[in-house]
Amino acid sequence: MFRRARHQNGSLQCVKRKSGESVWIFRWRETQIDGSRKYRKVVVGTVEEFPTEASAQSAADALRLEINEQTPRQQLRQISIETLVEHYRQHEMPDIFYKKKQLPEAVAEDENRKSYATQDTYEGYLNKWILPRWKSYRLPDIKAVQVEQWLKSLPLAPGSKAKIRNIMSALYSHALRWEWVNRNPISSVRQSAKRRKIPVVLTIEQIRDFVANLTEPCRTAVLLGLGSGLRVGELLGLKWEDVNFEALEVNVTRSVVKQKITRCKTEASRKPIPLDPELAEVLLSWRLQSPYPLTTNWVFASPHRKGKQPYWPGALFRQHLKPALEAAEIPGSVGWHTLRHTFGTLMKANGEDIKTIQELLRHANYKVTADTYTQAVTPTKRAAQTKLVKMILPLRKKA
Repeated sequence: MFRRARHQNGSLQCVKRKSGESVWIFRWRETQIDGSRKYRKVVVGTVEEFPTEASAQSAADALRLEINEQTPRQQLRQISIETLVEHYRQHEMPDIFYKKKQLPEAVAEDENRKSYATQDTYEGYLNKWILPRWKSYRLPDIKAVQVEQWLKSLPLAPGSKAKIRNIMSALYSHALRWEWVNRNPISSVRQSAKRRKIPVVLTIEQIRDFVANLTEPCRTAVLLGLGSGLRVGELLGLKWEDVNFEALEVNVTRSVVKQKITRCKTEASRKPIPLDPELAEVLLSWRLQSPYPLTTNWVFASPHRKGKQPYWPGALFRQHLKPALEAAEIPGSVGWHTLRHTFGTLMKANGEDIKTIQELLRHANYKVTADTYTQAVTPTKRAAQTKLVKMILPLRKKA
């Protein structure tokens, strides 16, 4: 006779460590190869992270799923969205799940996991929108029409609603992979990502006025952003060792997000980019002025952190970029990412082919480049129309 697999609830206990920090510890028994059972334990988190036993129990539910791989189907139907999110965090968002705790070796070496910036974005949407509305729902209870109507009611831009839909779909795809559900109801949810506003793109005149009102190191940072298309995290993540003045290349090897050093977004993002000779002179001039010019120093090291960390992008924007934009009388919503959009659009206006622009922007595919980063500026549109009209009008006269 086969014995039915036992479902373990395990035990959760709050323990005060010698350091004075109180942590939640989850304990269970694990069957060994020889059939014996051995006690195991794992730290779920600190009391600061999970202030109540109920919140710690929700986090422990994800661990219970791990130790009960043979959970009966009827029990799987009781898995909540909150439990699924915790399990998803553990496996797909390890930088968020483990936070200050050391990552397991297998996770730390995983090159396929999402970048820290993506994990941080997901965490924001989960905490602010998805969990408050759906955390108590069981996996089979979520219906596509419900989610679709809820998304319509949110005071968000279509792009943000589409992001929420995609995150919820990713959660159910995770559940499918672990065989907790038979289908993904979010795949039927309709939500457009069409933008309400076209991103601002700076003209050459605006760029000159903007840069003229900047002081170092913001002047060099903005010029490098405009001349290379680097993301702000990549820009502030540069060290002098990444700049090859002889080969005129910049090696983009890391990104800084909320002062956390992470790998670049994709493999395409890690490719070196060319460095124009004049732009190289601007960088070299800043290096000679910088109090942190050593090879291992940050290119845009913060003096407030004694050079140990780069500047915060938000602080630079508020204190330097925003006043310069106001002085140059540049309207619209302009931010660090505007530099990247401007780079792509001006490249397109100069007649560069989309493949070249894609590689310079280091996008994984050209569709993102074409749809998002390369607007046609008004003079280019007018010139294109003029070319066509000149082709047509002679034919009309001859007729």
